[in-house]
Order: sequence, then structure tokens, then C-alpha cells
Amino acid sequence: MDAIHIGSIALPLAPLILLGAFLIGSAVGKRAGRARQIDIEQSLWNVLLVGVVVARLAFVAVYFDLYKKEPWSILDIRDGGFHAVAGLTAAIAVAAWYAWRQPEKRKGVALSMVAGGTFWAVATLAASLLSNPAQLPQTALASLDGRSVQLSDFAGKPMVINLWATWCPPCQREMPVLRDAQIRHPDVHFIFVNQGESADVVRQYLNSKGLDLKNALLDTQMQVGKETGSRAMPTTLFFDANGKLIDRRLGEVSTATLQQRIEALHRTK
Repeated sequence: MDAIHIGSIALPLAPLILLGAFLIGSAVGKRAGRARQIDIEQSLWNVLLVGVVVARLAFVAVYFDLYKKEPWSILDIRDGGFHAVAGLTAAIAVAAWYAWRQPEKRKGVALSMVAGGTFWAVATLAASLLSNPAQLPQTALASLDGRSVQLSDFAGKPMVINLWATWCPPCQREMPVLRDAQIRHPDVHFIFVNQGESADVVRQYLNSKGLDLKNALLDTQMQVGKETGSRAMPTTLFFDANGKLIDRRLGEVSTATLQQRIEALHRTK
């Protein structure tokens, strides 16, 4: 499970878990400091802020060659580009600094970090255990010229399966990114599975945008989304050469976040 669905709205689970961890850690820290009339809330906000900023900057540094083409995109954190290890290390370092320089806050900060970290670990593990079966869907799809296609036909290479629709603005924005990646990575199958629309609608849209895509398929009953638990669009699924689901991205991808996941996909060979 990677999202919470409220009607047609899908909320990514990872940032919600992080927010929950912070709120629980903050509540525990407040309670610990209340008896001594010590307020550590600002310190905890600083720990969180430094962790998030460092995680973003570290990710941008790794993929700077991709971000420098559009520097403004560095600020667009909707692409999900964060370096978790760097961010966590920075957050722990700031918490340790507070514990060293302000001994009166030591207990509250320590309890906050333990409580928040425990919640994050347990919630992340529970979400992983509740995830949908991590195998390639067996649904029969159709090509734009009417041929029946199985996703298993693409076995033997890693697969990036994008679930999209012509009416979806973030789908429209990320499509050129995926098209360019398809050209750069011939060793990966990129499969564009349209959700619920007709061949005429999809063909007209691709022609109007000048998008020449290989493996544009139709899923008129939206079965792939149902079988993988991916009801929101856009969603991009990353399968290894054996058809095992390795990762998924809910929401728009950037060139950098897509490259990160493709590199991880190659490491599964």
C-alpha cells in the first residue's frame, strides 16, 4: 500500500508516515518537557527542516546535471527527489547538537527521536506488508492498432509501466520525460498503459503533442491499476526482468527521479 485513497484523491503514504512520525515525536517531546517547563517544539521543527532540506540538496547534487537544464525545477519537490540517508543523517546530527549544547532539552529530544523513529519504522513495515502482490499483471491489453498484448510479452528486460490518461495534467507534463527516457534506455521496456480511453482518443492526443511512443497500450477496464492497487494517475511501476514489482512512483516524475529509479532497477539484475 503506497497511498490512501479518499474518493478520487490519492495521498502518497510516505510523506504521511513522515508527518505522523513528526507529530508523535513532537507530542512525546512536549510531554517530557512540560514537567520542567521546557519547550522543545522549535528545536524539533529545526531538526525536521534541516533533514528535509539536506535530503533535497543531496539528491539534487547527485543528479545536478539533469536539474541544471531547468534550475527552477530544483524547488519543485513534488517530484519526490530526496536522499533519505543524507536527510536522516543530518536530522540525527542536529538532534545530537541540541542534546550536547542544551542539556535541559536532552531527554525531550531523545524521547522524541525514539518515538518518531519507532512510529516511522513500524508504519513503513506495515505498509510494505499490506502492499499488493508484487507480480506482473496478467491482464490482456490492446495496442492502438487493435492487437491483443500481454505484459508478459515484454519479459526478459526490466519494465517501466506508466499508467496515464489524456485528461490528466501531470500525466501530460511527464510524458516527454518518459518518452526521452525510452530513447535513452533501449535496455528497458517502457510501456504506456492508458487507463479507460479509446484508441481514437489516445491516437489523437499523441499526434497532437508530437509524441512518438513505443508500446502505447489500452486498458479500457483499468485492470492494471486495479490489480496493482494503483488507482491514481499518473502512477509509474518498475518491474525487473522477471516481472517482480521493485518500486512505484505515485505522481509526476522528473528526469532526475526517473533516472534514480531506473538505476535502482538496473541494480536488481
